Amino acid sequence: MKIDIHTHIMPRHLPNWTQKFGYGDFIHLEDHPSNCNCARMMKGDQFFRDIESNCWDAEVRMKDCSVHGVTQQVLSTIPVLFNYWAKTEHAYDTSRFYNDHIAEVCSRHSESFFGLGTVPMQDPQLAIQEMERCVKVLGLKGIEIGTNINQENLGDPKYFEFFKAAEALGAAIFVHPWEMMGEDKYKKYWLPWLVGMPAESSRAICSLIFSGTLEKLPNLRIAFAHGGGSFPFTLGRIEHGFDCRPDLVAVDNPISPRKYLDRIYVDALTHDGPTLDFIVNLFGENNICMGTDYPFPLGEDIPGALIESRAYEQQVKDKLLYKNALRWLGVE
Repeated sequence: MKIDIHTHIMPRHLPNWTQKFGYGDFIHLEDHPSNCNCARMMKGDQFFRDIESNCWDAEVRMKDCSVHGVTQQVLSTIPVLFNYWAKTEHAYDTSRFYNDHIAEVCSRHSESFFGLGTVPMQDPQLAIQEMERCVKVLGLKGIEIGTNINQENLGDPKYFEFFKAAEALGAAIFVHPWEMMGEDKYKKYWLPWLVGMPAESSRAICSLIFSGTLEKLPNLRIAFAHGGGSFPFTLGRIEHGFDCRPDLVAVDNPISPRKYLDRIYVDALTHDGPTLDFIVNLFGENNICMGTDYPFPLGEDIPGALIESRAYEQQVKDKLLYKNALRWLGVE
């Protein structure tokens, strides 16, 4: 078995939210001028990127899964569709639209897909309301959120009730980088994606640890994309800062960040064998899940190939390929 916890999907047909709401750079799709299997993502009236049919067509996804032996994908929206910057009522409308779509795909193909919803995190109470609908009504397994909410840290007290509600619901949380710090200042060389995204994941993890959120919510099942970003490789520095300047770091939680390693899930998307070995040793074999970032180019081309290439015992590979994912999702 293989379960891919990190895949993205969007509807092929969606409203032009910018025209409907009268403002903003909401995403809509336009037909590709020369390829019927592609579409053009537009951000407001500006071209954003081309996507292929595997980004919206469940049948295409299932064929790809069959080729690579992927048993099930966990579907989540594309982070650019979070719309945290929008007016609350409009982010709520778009969230419900995307959640209904993911739930419909999962319902039609329950043997192939699990689903995660998206919620208007700029209004934590409304986010809780929609999370409850996702889990209790739509049957989704949890929620995908960004590493920051309009540049506010996830550990900000205003978001604590959201995480508390997620723990109470048994909802899995998947944290994906977006709106990377300073990205407008260093766009050349794709640096926001290569440097900014890993830093964003570390920011989110540190914020949730130092704020005491993870300490107060020991049963919260939370996973971070891209192997936890730069956090695993700067943990020594993070821990040293915690130890040498507790007046700056340990102001809300006096417990060492290293304590939380076995409480955090990360995907195995590292693109490098020794790096994967390192995070398995650091977080433990029970906390790494296969994740590919399907269907985007920074993802793993052959799902699970890196895990299978390592000299782990088969029981460890099984944990990384599917067993840990099931536990994170809360699926027996």
